[in-house]
Amino acid sequence: MLVKTFGSAVHGIDALTITIEVNISSGFKFFLVGLPDSAIKESQQRIDSALRQYEYKIPGKKIVINMAPADIRKEGSAYDLPLAIGILAGNGDIPPENVSKFVIMGELSLDGTVRPIKGALPIAIRAREEGFKGFILPKENAREAAVVDKLEVYGVENIKEVIDFFTGEVKLEPTVVDTRQEFYKGLSQTDLDFSDVKGQENVKRAMEIAAAGGHNIIMVGPPGAGKTMLAKRLPGILPPLTLHEALETTKIHSVAGKIGKETSLMVTRPFISPHHTISDVALVGGGTYPQPGAISLAHNGVLFLDELPEFKRTVLEVMRQPLEDRKITISRAKFTVEYPASFMMVSSMNPCPCGYYNHPEKECVCTTGMVQKYLNKISGPLLDRIDIHIEVVPVPFNKLSEMQPSETSETIRQRVIAAREIQSERFEDSPEVHSNAQMSSKQIRTYCQIDEAGQALLKNAMERLGLSARAYDRILKVSRTIADLAGTENIKTEHLAEAIQYRSLDRDNWGN
Repeated sequence: MLVKTFGSAVHGIDALTITIEVNISSGFKFFLVGLPDSAIKESQQRIDSALRQYEYKIPGKKIVINMAPADIRKEGSAYDLPLAIGILAGNGDIPPENVSKFVIMGELSLDGTVRPIKGALPIAIRAREEGFKGFILPKENAREAAVVDKLEVYGVENIKEVIDFFTGEVKLEPTVVDTRQEFYKGLSQTDLDFSDVKGQENVKRAMEIAAAGGHNIIMVGPPGAGKTMLAKRLPGILPPLTLHEALETTKIHSVAGKIGKETSLMVTRPFISPHHTISDVALVGGGTYPQPGAISLAHNGVLFLDELPEFKRTVLEVMRQPLEDRKITISRAKFTVEYPASFMMVSSMNPCPCGYYNHPEKECVCTTGMVQKYLNKISGPLLDRIDIHIEVVPVPFNKLSEMQPSETSETIRQRVIAAREIQSERFEDSPEVHSNAQMSSKQIRTYCQIDEAGQALLKNAMERLGLSARAYDRILKVSRTIADLAGTENIKTEHLAEAIQYRSLDRDNWGN
C-alpha cells in the first residue's frame, strides 16, 4: 500500500516541503532512499523502539520509503515522526486519509517521546503557503509555529498522541497565539537603561548618533571605563522592531535552534556578543550542514565584538563583505545558501596592550611602536567600515557618586525614532535602504551636499588625518545623521566638525 506523508527541509531561512512516500509490499527488507543523511538512516532503530513502547511495530515486510525531491539532501533526525506515521498508515494501523493533510516533524526518543526540532517557524510558514490543514510538531516548538495564522498547530509530547489523533481516539487542542498581542506586549521590555550610566555624556551622544543612523561604532578606552556597559544598553535606544522584522529575526533564530519553548515571537532587538576565540565559520555561518552564524543571529540588532584586537585576523577580515552587503552567501559544490546579516557592529578595545594609553591618571608603559602595532591588529579596510570612533575615559568619583538621574533610554529612543522617520521618508523610493549608514555613493551625492565652508573643513581634515575615500563617505553619512537628529534639512559646518572628530583611530593621528 502506498501512502504519502509530508515533512519539511530548511534551506537558508526558508523551508521546502518534503514528500515522504511509503510503499509496503510482500517481501523483506527496509529501503530508505532520496538522499537521506546518516541521522535519517538511523531512524529505523529509533522508530522501532518508540513504536514498541505502545504495542506497535514496524511490519516484517518489504518497506520502501522515498523522500522527494530525491535530488535534495535531507538532514537531521526531525523526520522520525513523519516516517513512523507513514509506516503505520501504510500498514493499515491508522487511517491514511487525513495523514496527507498535515506537515509532521519531530525526532523520536527510544521511549516514544517527541523531541524538539529546529526551524519550526519557516516550516509553518511554508505549510500555510502550500495549503496544508495543520502542522504536527513537538510541544516545545508549538508556540513558535503558532505565530503563523490560518494554520492549525498541534504540539505533541509523544508518538501515541499522534497515533490516537489520526485514529480519532483523541482530539488534540491546537496551540493558539495572538501574534499582534505577543508583539506589542514585549515591544518595550528592557532591563538595561542608559540612566544607569554615570557620566560619559560624549559617548552617549556617539551611541545616539550610531543608533539614529544605523552606524557601526568602536569604543576605545582603558579597562573598567564602561565600554561593555554602554554597548549592552544600545538595543534599548534603537527603534522598536516592526512586525516584519520580528518575524524575520525569529525565523533566523528558529533555524539555529535558539528559540526557547516559551517564546513565540522575538520582539526585542537581538544583542549577540561572541567570545574573541570564535572561528570565522561560527561568526559568518557555514559548516558541513550550513547554519546561521553570529552575524545572522544579530540581524536587525547589535553584534558586539568586545576586545576587537584579540579576535583572529581571519575572523575579522571575513566580515568586510557582510558589513557592506548586509547579507552573507555561503557557497558549496552543489548549493548556495544566503543568510541576512543587517546588523549594527559595536566593538570595543583597549588603546594599547597595557590599556592605559591616553589615561588621565595612570601612566602607559607601552612604546609608540607597541601602541601602533596593537592598532594594526585591526586592518585599515575594516576600520574604514566603522563609521564612528569614540574614546571612552574613566568616570571620575564625583560623577559616580552623584545622585542626579541621567537621561533614560526611552527619552533617547524617541529622538532616534524621530531621526529614523526622516530617513524613512528620504528613502521611501529605495526599499533596500533603511538608514543613512546604508546609503550608496549616488545617494550620498544627492542627500549629503555641503557648502563651501564645509568643503574647506572636510578638505583640511582629509589632508591632515590621511583619510581614505571610504572614510570621506563615512563622515558625510554621520554628518547627515547628526543633521537629522538636529531636525535640519542641510548639513551644517558644526555637523561636519562633530562627524570628523569621530575618526580618532585613523592611522596618521593615533599612537604618535
